[in-house]
Amino acid sequence: MPIIKVGLVQMSCSANKEENLKKAVAKTKEAAAKGAQIVCLQELFTSLYFCDVEDYENFKLAESIPGPSTEVLSKTAKELGVVIIASLFEKRTEGIYHNTTAVLDADGTYLGKYRKMHIPDDPAYYEKFYFTPGDLGYKVFKTKFASIGVLICWDQWYPEAARITSLMGAEILFYPTAIGWATSQDEATNTEQYNAWQTIQRSHAVANGLHVVSVNRVGFEQNGAMKFWGGSFVSNPFGSLLYKASHEEEEIAVIEIDTKKTDSYRTHWPFLRDRRIDSYQPITKRFIDEE
Repeated sequence: MPIIKVGLVQMSCSANKEENLKKAVAKTKEAAAKGAQIVCLQELFTSLYFCDVEDYENFKLAESIPGPSTEVLSKTAKELGVVIIASLFEKRTEGIYHNTTAVLDADGTYLGKYRKMHIPDDPAYYEKFYFTPGDLGYKVFKTKFASIGVLICWDQWYPEAARITSLMGAEILFYPTAIGWATSQDEATNTEQYNAWQTIQRSHAVANGLHVVSVNRVGFEQNGAMKFWGGSFVSNPFGSLLYKASHEEEEIAVIEIDTKKTDSYRTHWPFLRDRRIDSYQPITKRFIDEE
């Protein structure tokens, strides 16, 4: 299906996991009512962003995948006839946890999961305390409407991840995200950070000749110290914005994507054709030291 209607759910979260899941389901239904065929939820939407602190109690938020949340979302997907992209805190087994996105097809079928490969460790983003790096590799999911690639938040800064997922046949790249501004920062810093975040993802769209969809949360968390900046967006294969959400409000948007344009962009701007794969071996090294 070349024309795909993509739903973005940008929302705030509370400390109540059950309420967050119900809210996400309600907003997914709203997106479906607007014609969405694929709905992407933000990173770790069933809770507040808990990685601001290293607290063992937060491991209680994790669940199996498939598990309780995917069961609810599977029923929702089947009821609405939509694909749902759901970012969850996965408990794999005792002592092993992942930042994971599950994909539910339009008939409710659980298609599989992607485990976040790049794990950050910054002030207020202590993800290495909680998450084991992904070991499933990069993934493409063949849904009813399109073959989609899913990456998660910190993955969005790595062109290698976008490239590999695109080469595996993704028609659209989705990035569930949780990123914000410290409220102590000045506006110039905020603007620079957001622009860098958006620019790197738009560059993935250009370099790979496909649409990119990024969905972020909004709202004040961490006792008001962090403002999640929203700004969810859709980029076409040449980096032009088809949609950009606000930095403050919850929004449900449905954007039409024409995946046929990938062929046109890749033909007229043949970056994939001209790749020198014989010269890329150094990319597998951490750093190239001078000899």
